[in-house]
Amino acid sequence: MGCDGGTIPKRHELVKGPKKVEKVDKDAELVAQWNYCTLSQEILRRPIVACELGRLYNKDAVIEFLLDKSSEKALGKAASHIKSIKNVTELRLSDNPAWEGDKGNTKGDKHDDLQRARFICPVVGLEMNGRHRFCFLRCCGCVFSERALKEIKAEVCHTCGAAFQEDDVIVLNGTKEDVEVLKSRMEERRLRAKLGKKTKKPKAAESVSKSDVSEETPGPSKMKTGKPEETSLDTREKTNSAPKSAAHGIASGKAVKRSIANSEESEAYKSLFTTHSSAKRSKEESAHWVTHTSYCF
Repeated sequence: MGCDGGTIPKRHELVKGPKKVEKVDKDAELVAQWNYCTLSQEILRRPIVACELGRLYNKDAVIEFLLDKSSEKALGKAASHIKSIKNVTELRLSDNPAWEGDKGNTKGDKHDDLQRARFICPVVGLEMNGRHRFCFLRCCGCVFSERALKEIKAEVCHTCGAAFQEDDVIVLNGTKEDVEVLKSRMEERRLRAKLGKKTKKPKAAESVSKSDVSEETPGPSKMKTGKPEETSLDTREKTNSAPKSAAHGIASGKAVKRSIANSEESEAYKSLFTTHSSAKRSKEESAHWVTHTSYCF
């Protein structure tokens, strides 16, 4: 059966053995991780951002994902931990002067060197092609090689001078163990942020209630404090000033009439009031039944 013409079949052609596990090409995997967006599978172009797990994205793709979280996108699982634009950090990358890109390969007859990377470490000069471990600082977004951080130990960023802690260092495209460590840090960080928000709310309510109480009740500075002798003198001055004010027309009408009539003021001052004799009209000047107002005279 099928062996005509003197062909001799071999054992592996007749006996079906176990299937071989397909091995992923490491070079192709590194190129996909460091040159393409994890979410949209497009070539990385600035602005480039990274999540708290160390994956690289195009910022436009992340914004589109946050605006349209449809279940049809299979690649959306890779960015399911991104809840807002605050969960990603825009990277400050240093260009590689030796990288030409597609400029010298316009005809397609030139070999593309996959080891050549677009970006390098600004401190050591290592290329960011996946052969060396790279990390970025979550506080400022500067990218360095892990070798640079180990050789030059400092608590300040080598490029911008921003202070950072060990928790701010995130490995880019790390191993499974690195991703697990970063995931646990991310969960702890978000839990701390939630607890901080909950504690801020009751404090804000207490401050508002205290301000209301302070407005209703005057403080000790506003209360009148003094010796009993001083207070008694103030009360005496007030009582003495009361008849003077009544004499000048501040008190009630009856008190004003009596005080003006009996006062020793000048006649010009007394003529200003209706109780003065000059203000009284005679019977001839008074109004009659036709002209009942005094303004007609």
